[in-house]
Amino acid sequence: MDILRQNNNLYRNLTAYRKAMVIYDLTFHFCNKFIDYNDRTKDQMIQAARSGKQNIVEGKAASLTSPETHIALLNVARASFQELLVDLEDYLRTRKLQLWNTDSVQVKTMRNLGLSHNDSDFFMQIAETRGDETIANMIIVLIHQEDVLLRKHIKNQIAKFINQGSFRELLTKARIAKKRGQ
Repeated sequence: MDILRQNNNLYRNLTAYRKAMVIYDLTFHFCNKFIDYNDRTKDQMIQAARSGKQNIVEGKAASLTSPETHIALLNVARASFQELLVDLEDYLRTRKLQLWNTDSVQVKTMRNLGLSHNDSDFFMQIAETRGDETIANMIIVLIHQEDVLLRKHIKNQIAKFINQGSFRELLTKARIAKKRGQ
């Protein structure tokens, strides 16, 4: 039973989860500040950010007994963040705002901030004094970083599954070993 209790909070230690929380908080702030409350995109963007974060939690909770579900939910998280990415790019394009060039000083600065900070309060302080173009680009950079983290996590989980097998296989091996020992 202790292993179940320990597994419940493991997601909080994941860099991908902490970064997902930053993305959610910034998206919530961005949408409430810059998108009209009647615009369906507002709810969809917030839900995409929430889905990305929550699927990491749900996947980690399922990981103990179903590595397959864990991997699938991490991929759903990736897909949700990709949906949010496209919505942010659409926001910038349709308002004739600038999407930061990947080699720009802004992107390099934001990448460094994203690598050294995974604390929502830090980024929210920055967002309080910035406009929609800057905040949208900040989130975009963080989504790209999140995507790298999730892809690595998925790759590691697949390798772990290949090497260790499924939960059912582990239980079967343990049961056979116990029977042999009797």
